[in-house]
Amino acid sequence: MADQDEVPEATVENILSQETLKWVFVGGKGGVGKTTCSSVISILLAEVRSSVLIISTDPAHNLSDAFNQKLAKMPTLVNGFTNLYAMEVDPVVEQEGTSSEEMDSLFSELAGAIPGIDEAMSFAEMLKLVQTMDYSVIVFDTAPTGHTLRLLQFPAALEKGIAKVLSLKNKFGGLINQVTRMFGMEDDSGDDAFLVRLEGMKEVIEQVNNQFKDPDMTTFVCVCIPEFLSLYETERLVQELTKFEIDTHNIIINQVIFDDEDVESKLLKARMKMQQKYLDQFYMLYDDFNITKLPLLPEEVTTVEALKAFSRHFLSPYQSLSSNDEVERLQRRISALKQQLREAETALDRLK
Repeated sequence: MADQDEVPEATVENILSQETLKWVFVGGKGGVGKTTCSSVISILLAEVRSSVLIISTDPAHNLSDAFNQKLAKMPTLVNGFTNLYAMEVDPVVEQEGTSSEEMDSLFSELAGAIPGIDEAMSFAEMLKLVQTMDYSVIVFDTAPTGHTLRLLQFPAALEKGIAKVLSLKNKFGGLINQVTRMFGMEDDSGDDAFLVRLEGMKEVIEQVNNQFKDPDMTTFVCVCIPEFLSLYETERLVQELTKFEIDTHNIIINQVIFDDEDVESKLLKARMKMQQKYLDQFYMLYDDFNITKLPLLPEEVTTVEALKAFSRHFLSPYQSLSSNDEVERLQRRISALKQQLREAETALDRLK
């Protein structure tokens, strides 16, 4: 087995230097650190781009916690920045300005029969909003894999769905208008408003769908941890992205335990050995990917300051501590011991 230090290291520098990128998706299995990684990537992009927007599409939003700032469903300037904005989107369609009677109309029911149309239309509305704001690059902090794959299917599925609804309107519109007049229902403004809205979305969706499939404009960053389930989920994700024709050439492996001098625990040493097995498999499976390894930290990465400090590991490979780094080694050990002490005190309080 190859030692970790012998494996060629990569960073996210290729994403930062790709000036044509418009959309950056960050996704993977739940609990692997997607929000932290997407937040750091957006901070790094803000250093080289004129304006950056990071959007959380995960129903269980963590972006507010990462930046330690209350965010809403409209872009909010992140504290400490002049060109980084963040927003949290709930994937539930909102029918603002449309009455319940109108939405009960024939064409609304027809559109509602298309699986996932509500969620897709919500996504389309959000994309339409984002497109008009003209950000240099948009970063998506996505939900766990299954939801993300459905999200990426929306543009193509919605494009087909809208075309289907509009073709039915053209085919049967005259007949339906005659029937509604027979029953004294002259006002079809509900249908017209709905169809105008659909047609307005169609152009945006076609444009976004083409952009998602353009490797110069879109890339997907897979985040994982060195464990079997995460390796399996990453492989599934990469295969699905290939099927959707979405470019992916970056993998971030988070929570890696490095062989520093302060690793004395038998449990940690056992986990390091287990992790090494899966790290070797990652490098074997994705030898043409940019693989970035991030260290497991004794504390959570929250607040802009902590994210900025953590960002150095995205730009240069992690260096294990040597005997020359005695002060830093001792500081890390003290931090780890303090964390263990807090956990022990909490456990003791529960027992009492």
